[in-house]
Amino acid sequence: MSPSDHAPLKFHWPDVPEPGEAVEIADGVLWMAMPLDSPLKWINVVALDDGDSWTLVDTGTHTKRSVGYWELNLSGPLKGKPVSRVISTHHHPDHVGMVGWFMQKHGAEHWASRTCYLLSRMLVLDVEDRPTEAAIRYWTRAGMPAERLAQRMQERPYNFSDVVHYIPTGHIRIQQGEIIRAGGRDWDIHMGNGHAAEHVTMWSRDDNLVIAGDQILPTISPNIGVQPAEPEADPLAEWLEACERLKPLAREDHVVIGGHKLPFTGLPRRMTDLIANHHTGLNRLMDHISEPKTAVQCFSPLFKREIVDSIYGLAMVEAYAHLQHLYKIGRASRTLNDDGAYLWQAI
Repeated sequence: MSPSDHAPLKFHWPDVPEPGEAVEIADGVLWMAMPLDSPLKWINVVALDDGDSWTLVDTGTHTKRSVGYWELNLSGPLKGKPVSRVISTHHHPDHVGMVGWFMQKHGAEHWASRTCYLLSRMLVLDVEDRPTEAAIRYWTRAGMPAERLAQRMQERPYNFSDVVHYIPTGHIRIQQGEIIRAGGRDWDIHMGNGHAAEHVTMWSRDDNLVIAGDQILPTISPNIGVQPAEPEADPLAEWLEACERLKPLAREDHVVIGGHKLPFTGLPRRMTDLIANHHTGLNRLMDHISEPKTAVQCFSPLFKREIVDSIYGLAMVEAYAHLQHLYKIGRASRTLNDDGAYLWQAI
C-alpha cells in the first residue's frame, strides 16, 4: 500500500475531558486531561483499571492546580480506588511531575525505563539559581543574540523541581520487548527515542489500543532538541530510527492516545508523515544554509511561522538538532565565528 492509500487521521473523541471527568476509550481504559502552563495547554493521562486499583500512564506537572484536578479525578471517575502503579513514558516534567506525589500518597510503584528514572531523579535534585557555564556556552554556540543572552545570564533558569514533586528512590525497570499486564490487557513495550531517550510506548495485544506518549503525536511533531548537557548529540537520527522501527507496527484500526492533542486513528499515515516532514524540513534547511547561518537564524525554513518568546527555547534546540544532524551525516560544515557561535553551511 502506498502512503497516499493510507486512511487520514480521524479524531473520534473531539472534546477534551474537563476536571473530574474521564472518557472511556475502551473497557477499563480512561482518558483524562491535566492542565499545563504552556502552549500545549494539557497533557493526556491514561488510567488502566486493575480491579482493586489503578495503573496510571503519565501524570502531568506538580502544581496546585494539578493536585486539585487529581483530587477531583480520584474521587470522580477513579471511584476512590487507590493508584497502585504509575508508568512514566519518559522523563519530561509534564509526564513525571506527580509521580512522587502518588508514590507518597498512595504507595504507588514507579514503572519506567532506567533512563527515565535516573534522569528524573537527577533533575529534580538539581536546582540552579543561575545558568550553568554549559548552558551559556550552548546558547552562545547556537547564536543567541547578545541582548537576549545577557538577559538569560541574569535570570533564574527553569528548574525541573519547579513543577515536579520529589521522586523517592526506587523503580521497576521497563525494557524493550517486555509485556506489561494492565487494564485487563497485555501490552507490548517498544522503546522510542530522540524526543526522549528510552521512551516507552505500549501496544495492546488484546485490542487496537496504543499508548504513545510523546513519541507519536497527531497534528504536531514532538520537539527534537540538542540540550546543553549533551551538545554533540544527534537526537534527530535517533528519532528517525525509532520512527522507522515503529512504523511497521502501525495498523489502520489502531486507536492512539498520545501525550498531547486528541486520541486518533490513522496511524500508518501519521508515521509516514512524521518521517517525511523532517526530511522535507532538512531539505529546506539545506537551501537556507547555502550561505553560513547560526542556529537561531534557521527558524523560518524549519517552522514556517513566527517564533514568539514562549517557544524560543524549543525552537532553538530543535534548529540546532537539525543542523547538527546535517553536520553528522556529512551534508553541512560547522565552524566557530569570532563571537563563539557555530556557522553551519551546506556542503
